[in-house]
Amino acid sequence: MATSEAIKLAREADPDGRRTLAVFTKLDLMDAGTDAVDILCGRVIPVKLGIIGVINRSQMDINQRKNIKDAIKDESAFLQRKYPALASRNGTPYLAKTLNRLLMHHIRDCLPQLKTRVNVMASQFQSLLQSFGDPVEDHNDRSQMLLQIITKFAAEYCATIEGTSKNIETSELCGGARICYIFHETFGRTLDSIDALGGLTQLDILTAIRNATGPRPALFVPEVSFELLVKRQIRRLEEPSQRCVELVHEEMQRIVQHCGTQELLRFPKLHDRIVEVVTSLLRRRLSPTNIMVENIVGIELAYINTKHPDFADAGLVSMLVQNHEMDQRRKKAGDDTPDHVRPSRPNPQPGSEAAGGKDGGWMTKMMSGGGRSGSQESIASMATAPASVENSPGPRQPTGVNLLDIVPAPAPSRKLSSREHRDCDIIQRLIKSYFLIVRKNIQDSVPKAVMHFLVNHVKDNLQSELVGNLYKQECIDDLLSESEQIAARRKEAAEMLKALQKASHIISEIRETHLW
Repeated sequence: MATSEAIKLAREADPDGRRTLAVFTKLDLMDAGTDAVDILCGRVIPVKLGIIGVINRSQMDINQRKNIKDAIKDESAFLQRKYPALASRNGTPYLAKTLNRLLMHHIRDCLPQLKTRVNVMASQFQSLLQSFGDPVEDHNDRSQMLLQIITKFAAEYCATIEGTSKNIETSELCGGARICYIFHETFGRTLDSIDALGGLTQLDILTAIRNATGPRPALFVPEVSFELLVKRQIRRLEEPSQRCVELVHEEMQRIVQHCGTQELLRFPKLHDRIVEVVTSLLRRRLSPTNIMVENIVGIELAYINTKHPDFADAGLVSMLVQNHEMDQRRKKAGDDTPDHVRPSRPNPQPGSEAAGGKDGGWMTKMMSGGGRSGSQESIASMATAPASVENSPGPRQPTGVNLLDIVPAPAPSRKLSSREHRDCDIIQRLIKSYFLIVRKNIQDSVPKAVMHFLVNHVKDNLQSELVGNLYKQECIDDLLSESEQIAARRKEAAEMLKALQKASHIISEIRETHLW
């Protein structure tokens, strides 16, 4: 017994001994003077479920065709004669009764869990079978089913955009939430990151001012230079606006994948055609949307509205000019007299005001408060400053086929005069103020244009577009042709559901009161 291979395997498979029942066979073959009382009582090898001794039929009994009933009688007589105290707990009938009891107890312990598992699996396969649907053979039923699928897809697509879809993603933004993120986070932050004076140097501003004055030196900053430079900065807003349209278009194309229902997977040809129709509709609406966004930027470029209510830096610039001139005169004179003791400035001559009102526009009127002395000083600085560049000695080399000499640009390393500093500061302030106004308008108008020309148009016309392209009598049978894989999976699900229903019926017939 100690070296039994069966005991060794039982210890490996059941270390706790909760499922091991030992059977001691051939009790009648023991030598005379020995018995198996210690073994049957568990004193040699303890077994939790006990050790049961039995007597097997010998080869002679098998040859003589001794039946089981006689063998059990002989076994009972042997146990009563040799082990009278243990006869009731040994023998083949007691072994059968013990095994039956252990099996019933095991079934009783596992029955609730098994019943729950069978019911859950039956419910899952029932839902899977319903998702596959029943095969549709009638042509009228096919037409009705096609309309239902198209309507359901269009409603799901619109619900995903509106945020009312039943299957809401929790891992990432999609649909209308993603479009809102593009408008207010991606597009908005991109516009906010664009510097109003980005790519614009003082040399560019001075060059624009000089080009706008022509051959005559100007007393005031010309308006043309401001409009030229601010339009250059406004054009930088067109590229991020076009990119915003592209991002929204890509997201609306991606929404199609989120609306793929089980019915569409059942009919792959119909799914491909729906994706094709939606893609075509989005592609057609992309061009009008881009044109509208270009027009929004073009509208801002068409008319620079210097009378805009928010364009309030004109008065600040006039004050800046006066303060700048006063600071420059104070530095040159070295006068530290306080402002309240300093005599007031003389009034400007009528001739200069007339000249300013005649030659300039809104910017001239704004700057005319600088006085005659400031204008004379600025004129003198402008007359002397570029002399070192324009009148530099040395011959000029022609370039290409240009017949005229090239006018050199001001050297960037040259120290700017007081007039040039003032003009650059004025233009920069005006450009920044007006650029912020235009950027605010574009940041508000572009999302509205995208929603009207792209998003809302697709939502309103998606179902009619699908019906017009797909609901055709000659195409219904081809579109609703089911894939072989879906048919095979439906058959497997039906067979499994039938087997689970049968198992559930068998389990329900077992009553706990019958278990002992």
